[in-house]
Amino acid sequence: MRLIVLVTLLLLFGATNATARSLEAIRQRGALTLCAHPNALPFASRHGAVPGFQVEIARALAKQLGVSLEQQWVVNSFQYRRAGCDIVLDAIADRAALAEVGLRMSRPYHRSGVALAVAARSSVASLSDLGSSQRVGVQVGSMASMMLGKQGIKISPFAFEDEIMDALAKGEIDAAAVTPAAIGWFNRTHPDGPVRRIPAFEDDPNLNWNVAVGMVSPDEKLRQGVDAALEALLSDGTLARICANYDVELQPPQ
Repeated sequence: MRLIVLVTLLLLFGATNATARSLEAIRQRGALTLCAHPNALPFASRHGAVPGFQVEIARALAKQLGVSLEQQWVVNSFQYRRAGCDIVLDAIADRAALAEVGLRMSRPYHRSGVALAVAARSSVASLSDLGSSQRVGVQVGSMASMMLGKQGIKISPFAFEDEIMDALAKGEIDAAAVTPAAIGWFNRTHPDGPVRRIPAFEDDPNLNWNVAVGMVSPDEKLRQGVDAALEALLSDGTLARICANYDVELQPPQ
């Protein structure tokens, strides 16, 4: 599970010089191109039989548009500049921020953010229960790390969410500030040692956000087509079923 910080993803898209494709061009070539990280379960993976929910959602979108899905596996800006991406999943739904990096957003389809996990045996039931000696694992430079630091809570920085969850499982930290997807996936892959999600950041607007499909300068027909595809996949329960396969609960956007 190698979670790319979403803001970084968007900045990398801003560096691309690939020509955007219209819906007509995508249908003529018969494929929609998704950019995703090759080693980032539950989000996406190039290896093994489990593709990740971003890939599965993109496949469903492509099917709705009447084309197949191609994946471009990218881990840095050098690759993004040559990838020729059409879409990225789980883009933070901020029109102004996306426009600055050359992306347009679909209708929001999910709500995500930061959650707090503790070991099943932990007596901690809320953020206020953390003692002065207890540590929370955070991603380096994240909004959660800054917010917790300002509150005087001890933090332990990590590069990736899977490293945070492993440290929590080993008892090296007392709580983990990670995405709900990371918690769900950890519990799915560690059924003998699950963690608990406890109340912490639900009312903080800086740590909760809607997500959408980010499109590389699409024409209006592609934007409308993706919106219509999302509506259909939400209505028939496809998106919820895909997310549930990874123990991720599809939350309605706000």
